[in-house]
Amino acid sequence: MKKILIFSTAYLPMVGGAEIAVKEITDRIGEMEFDMITLRFSSRWPKFERLGNINIYRLGFFTNNPTMADLVKWPLKLNKYFFPFLACAKACRLHRRNKYDGLWAMMAAFAGFAAMFFKIRHKNVPYLLTLQEGDPIAEIKKKVFFVFPLFKRIFTKADFIQVISNYLVGFAREMGYRGALEVVPNGVDAEKFKVESLKFKVEELKNELKIADFEKIIITASRLVKKNAVDDIIKSLVYLPDNVKLLVLGDGPDRKMLENLAVELKLDGRIIFKGAYDNDDLPKYLAVSDVFVRPSLSEGQGIAFLEAMAAGVPVIATSVGGIVDFLKDGETGLFCQVDNPHSIAEKIRQYLDNKELSKKIIFNAKNLVVKNYNWDLIAVKMRNIFNNIIK
Repeated sequence: MKKILIFSTAYLPMVGGAEIAVKEITDRIGEMEFDMITLRFSSRWPKFERLGNINIYRLGFFTNNPTMADLVKWPLKLNKYFFPFLACAKACRLHRRNKYDGLWAMMAAFAGFAAMFFKIRHKNVPYLLTLQEGDPIAEIKKKVFFVFPLFKRIFTKADFIQVISNYLVGFAREMGYRGALEVVPNGVDAEKFKVESLKFKVEELKNELKIADFEKIIITASRLVKKNAVDDIIKSLVYLPDNVKLLVLGDGPDRKMLENLAVELKLDGRIIFKGAYDNDDLPKYLAVSDVFVRPSLSEGQGIAFLEAMAAGVPVIATSVGGIVDFLKDGETGLFCQVDNPHSIAEKIRQYLDNKELSKKIIFNAKNLVVKNYNWDLIAVKMRNIFNNIIK
């Protein structure tokens, strides 16, 4: 049985697009063994456990039940800087025992550095790099400028690169990678997002969130950081009727600033900050919502848009990064302008005022997700990549 070692700075119970992708893919490739080295963060998380088809080894600094905001504070902020060295050392020890057939790094930067260091020591072990980066490429380059030549080796040492969008193909090539490459997007479990199965929960949730029947709910789900432009959604409410409310799912370093902005604009009564959420609960929040909005400044792919599409909630996005792979304006969603709250409000009005447009877009978007973003299909593509690089 082939053995693959995964490097990832985060994994379950932390949930993001990359973490979900790893779980969904590895659960469907039962004929291979997967080990993972990741960060611990919380004292409640065991140093070792098996989740699904992965043996997980956690290391690094940890505290008692940290919040998302704590991850950028002392001592947890040190974790990512130490990860390449701690993870490589751990990988070398595990390799002596397990003799891995391949490496898989989830994203460049810190996980990529760990895989690259291991590859330098073990040249014969094939190395797959997956790019899921959502930050602007210019910003990434600025962050690593002092080690830029070394950063480029994360790419040039890879035997194969898989990217989740066509946007990231350019990133790989810009970093000097000239080898084999394939676009394999993250997927969606369409069954999980079928709103029909959640009818009995909708009224309960509306009561819990104090949503009246005459109110329209705009939802956004993301880390509360600058690139996701939640401040622009808040500002857009100024141009919309009082019965339009905003439901904000997610946490992050910008939360306090966003809450203060809502108060400053006298919109705090129309905004619900729900905070961190379990991804398993996302379908029920989408079930009470009328429009999904995320006016991103950059986006590697944007799995939350596809989840909203699967749930039958029409989406509004900006035409940046990997979003353009699946969102066609007027067909599978609507584009708004970047940094433009008035444009966001205008697109929301289009959905609320034009039921035929909403129905058409919901129908097209659902079909797109089922056809092109099925986890079974994606797992087959990833299995083929593993088999091709592991001789």
